[in-house]
Amino acid sequence: MAEQLSGLADDRALLGRTSTAERVSDILRSRIAEGYFPPGTRLSEDSIGGALGVSRNTLRESFRLLTHERLLVHELNRGVFVRVLTVEDVEDIYRTRRLVECAVVRGLGEPPYALDGPAEAVEGGLRAVREGDWKGLGTANIHFHRELVALAASERTDELMRSVFAELRLAFHVVDDPRRLHEPYLARNQQILRALEAGDRAEAEKLLAVYLDDSLERVVEVYRRRVGEDD
Repeated sequence: MAEQLSGLADDRALLGRTSTAERVSDILRSRIAEGYFPPGTRLSEDSIGGALGVSRNTLRESFRLLTHERLLVHELNRGVFVRVLTVEDVEDIYRTRRLVECAVVRGLGEPPYALDGPAEAVEGGLRAVREGDWKGLGTANIHFHRELVALAASERTDELMRSVFAELRLAFHVVDDPRRLHEPYLARNQQILRALEAGDRAEAEKLLAVYLDDSLERVVEVYRRRVGEDD
């Protein structure tokens, strides 16, 4: 916990003069997504509030916001914890992803498309592979899909999927072998990007749907195995 709090103290400067629960939520959401606070971690109001230099009320409001986003859970008489996802949660996350991401690609309109964001995410994934940074590759893969969603140019859709992708990171944190999970999907991201560059959104949507179905199967397999080990 000391290392996590030290990192939060570094984030304190981000609050500036506009310290609000929303800004605190942004910081904590990012730290949760990065694995700073793994699933099941109890979040101390005193320690985190002190590290960020915010009031207890501000921190509680940020906890409330993140609980609404399903990233935290409040347990009576125990405190606030980073949520541990169930298999059903994972299935629902992927159901939402399929509905939204495929709809975005389907509704892109006529090419050419503004693909700088997805292309940059693919490059980030290739860089992570060269460096053997498999968690970084997972981040790059999520970045790719976030950039796909951004092609819709919809603030509401971006906000919805920001929470979904943050929840997805909670699922990834239970994976023992991130390379095995993430590496195969970099090539698939490249295939989707090439289809979009060619203006073939129908092919891109088909590739994306198969990608998401396969990824769901893989993550659920990992989850069920972990549950069996815990039992």
